[in-house]
Amino acid sequence: MTTVMLREIREIPALVAGMLAEDAALYAALGQNLRDRPPSFLATVARGSSDHAATYAAAAIGMATGRVVATLSPSLITRYGAPLQVADAVVIGLSQSGASPDLVQTLAASRLAGARTVSVINMQASRLAAVSDFVLPQRAGAEQSVAATKSFVLTLVAIARLVAAWAEDPLLTRALQSLPARLSAALSCDWSAAIAPLARARGLFVVGRGPGLGIAQEAALKLKETSNLQAEAFSAAEVQHGPKALVQPGFPILAFGLADAGGEDVRALAASLEAEGVAVLLAGGRSLPLPAPLHPLLDPIIAIAAFYPLAEALAQKRGLNPDHPRGLRKVTETV
Repeated sequence: MTTVMLREIREIPALVAGMLAEDAALYAALGQNLRDRPPSFLATVARGSSDHAATYAAAAIGMATGRVVATLSPSLITRYGAPLQVADAVVIGLSQSGASPDLVQTLAASRLAGARTVSVINMQASRLAAVSDFVLPQRAGAEQSVAATKSFVLTLVAIARLVAAWAEDPLLTRALQSLPARLSAALSCDWSAAIAPLARARGLFVVGRGPGLGIAQEAALKLKETSNLQAEAFSAAEVQHGPKALVQPGFPILAFGLADAGGEDVRALAASLEAEGVAVLLAGGRSLPLPAPLHPLLDPIIAIAAFYPLAEALAQKRGLNPDHPRGLRKVTETV
């Protein structure tokens, strides 16, 4: 059975190519705006997979510009009415639907308090877009799968484009043009070696670091959503600070060992855990291959694309339908 989830995963390379062909003037204008009026800090507002894209954004923007990116909790506005001091900030809302009232209210309050507001959004005719000074379209098309895949990848690409435009980074700009081909290669990578150990797992950690942490969070969420598997994401720097006590037989580690400094830390952790007898599944290793590195800010995007077919296949191996995750729906409106 070819699921809706798998069909949408296979659309990713072409959608990324199409997205990269659009909106150049929009990214250039936002990049110029950020150079002309550098923000004191940035904040992200998001839920679910989009919040994992926000983790990636914090790393990417921090690495490229040195600006601090904070997570802005909507409850500060919607439940506690906190007066936000964001007059010199940029607040970025990330959402596929742009429909959740708490995100809309938080971005609107930020704008009223003097922040510049940006949304990275798939549904451009949405309430979130209406309270945004700049709208960066995901251009994912209709996403029917409850478990977001293509919209998540396109959100990451939008963030990478924003970073390239803001920092005027020619290396990242050129690398983006090679991204669709690398994503096609990622979807051809054979990760079937992970199916058997994950199918019998009671739970697992998913480990990343730097720009790879956001994709570790996203992978953990997809394993929860589609396989009902208790998966928790951690930075490689945090596993030794307590979480390691949970590691035991039947509790593997999925580690994203990417080609950057954070990935080196992940690989070192993976080697030390393997030496202690822990079952480690290393993305970027022999059994879970990745395409050749492209750019430190794009390699996480390639890695999550390689992971998604595994998530879909694992759900079916565990007797579940990834198109119908238990208790979930496509648009969740929180307040």
